[in-house]
Amino acid sequence: MLFKPKSVRTHFSGLIFFQNYQRNLWVKPSHRYGKYNEEDDDDKDPKLRNTKENQLDHFYLYKSKGQHLLTNTRILDAIVRRSNIKPADTVLEIGPGTGNLTVKLLEAAEKVVAVEIDKRMVDFLHKRVAENGLQERLNVICKDAMKVEFPQFDLVVANIPYGISSPLIAKLVYGRNPFRSATLLLQKEFARRLLAEPGDSEFNRLAVNVNLVADVEFVMDVSKREFLPCPKVDSSVVIIRPKPELPDVNLNEWRAFTRTCFGKKNKTLGATFKQKKKVMQLLKLAKTTSLNKENPPTGNNYECDEYYDGKYEDEDTDGEECFASSTSDLEMNLFKEKIVGILRKSGFEDKRPSKVSNEDLLHLLSLFNQAGIYFHDHVKPNDLGNANAAYLS
Repeated sequence: MLFKPKSVRTHFSGLIFFQNYQRNLWVKPSHRYGKYNEEDDDDKDPKLRNTKENQLDHFYLYKSKGQHLLTNTRILDAIVRRSNIKPADTVLEIGPGTGNLTVKLLEAAEKVVAVEIDKRMVDFLHKRVAENGLQERLNVICKDAMKVEFPQFDLVVANIPYGISSPLIAKLVYGRNPFRSATLLLQKEFARRLLAEPGDSEFNRLAVNVNLVADVEFVMDVSKREFLPCPKVDSSVVIIRPKPELPDVNLNEWRAFTRTCFGKKNKTLGATFKQKKKVMQLLKLAKTTSLNKENPPTGNNYECDEYYDGKYEDEDTDGEECFASSTSDLEMNLFKEKIVGILRKSGFEDKRPSKVSNEDLLHLLSLFNQAGIYFHDHVKPNDLGNANAAYLS
């Protein structure tokens, strides 16, 4: 959850009650945005740093790092109940914070694996869980959730930082670890995009790629007033359930294909694929793929997908210019007509990606592949376990 912090500290009293004492929570302003950086936790003011280190009655929450704690017990209970946790389950929780949800998960599951990057939160969590006598069932991993390899788990239940929603969901649904479901508290707008269907204004590549491998269910909306500190937007709870059977498609090929289609989701597929630059890219890849099939290279060349459509689209300009200079206009035109012919014959030329179903997209990709038109180098391994292998948005 990344929000612009307030310019002054806000004091919150009575957020977390323990058996014999109460902690006060302060919101620390920060003008840095992005991923968590432990160096940000060191106040430049020595007095404030000493206060953090020596006083137990103060606790700081960093809005810039997505530290917004859900405090409504009724909502926490509903999240646990809807997650359908079994007594023998191991639950993975990302970003447990001070343990409001963790304690309830420990009461329902056999074991909880909590991944938390903030060492202060880890210490706080250990103390709280110990006071409840549940420490034997908790395993805390103090690392970045996007860099650590998750141990085996049955379910995911988490109030995750909004800033890592897309890559974390990608890591889960395209990862190596099989799991039954993931109950996630997400930014409301992001959840709507995740739930969008063809024809909806929010329909996007995120929904397309997740829907290929999982089903998403809406559970409930959660007001921003239920969090401390209060964020600027509301949240939603969704449940993601991996599909028991996956389509017969190369997933790297699929993601590269949807990245092309949804670069401009309201542009017709015909207009997208007629672009000279796109035709040249596909022709170059077709030649490379054909050559690699005849002479498979040795070694392990891994290609990572991108977070955002077209992020690295202009990186290999020198290679493209070199390829263009060695390709005749006739060859380019013939390849372009090949692409347009497939779109026209299958009825996709005038269709817009924002209105096309996954089934239709799979059919179109199959037609392209059968004609020798590819979007990803198939010689490179399809390593879905890599934490950065399946960026979706």
